[in-house]
Amino acid sequence: MAMVGLFWIAEGDVYVGAKPSGSAPGVRLTPDGVVALGDGQSGLHLWEDVRALTVRDVPVKSLKRQVGMAADVALDVVMNLAMTLGPGRTGEAPPMMTVELESNDGEHELKAYVAAAVGYSSAEVELSRTLLSRLTEGAATMATTLAAMSEWGRAWEGGSPRTTQREELLRRWVGPDTL
Repeated sequence: MAMVGLFWIAEGDVYVGAKPSGSAPGVRLTPDGVVALGDGQSGLHLWEDVRALTVRDVPVKSLKRQVGMAADVALDVVMNLAMTLGPGRTGEAPPMMTVELESNDGEHELKAYVAAAVGYSSAEVELSRTLLSRLTEGAATMATTLAAMSEWGRAWEGGSPRTTQREELLRRWVGPDTL
């Protein structure tokens, strides 16, 4: 499993945001279409019907966000050591982002959890948005792009690559003619 931009790739499966578990909300990209997962947003939107796909409410990595996250982690450690009744704020859910999907039957707002603890780099956000847009350009582009992402996910061993590697992968998947 690895995070590349706004995508979570697990053994060939591609998600926008974190891979959901149980009834948590999530968005999976498949060769057939965009699958809305979780309570209140289940369903398949076929690629042939999808006209636009973008994402908003994406936290962008900043020094302030990184310092805030470090402070939260430090506070959680202190609270866990000081209190015997259980964890401090570790049970909080991560932030959510909105995947906006425009299809022949209207506009849909799908929710997915953010996978990056301190946010995404601005380059990764823009490259990911460009990639989502490319997926709606036609069946050949979508199939080739998703196949490349899935193939990489099946072959990759280890955690998420470093920022520069993630950006390079996104550029490769977007295609040289786009950037």
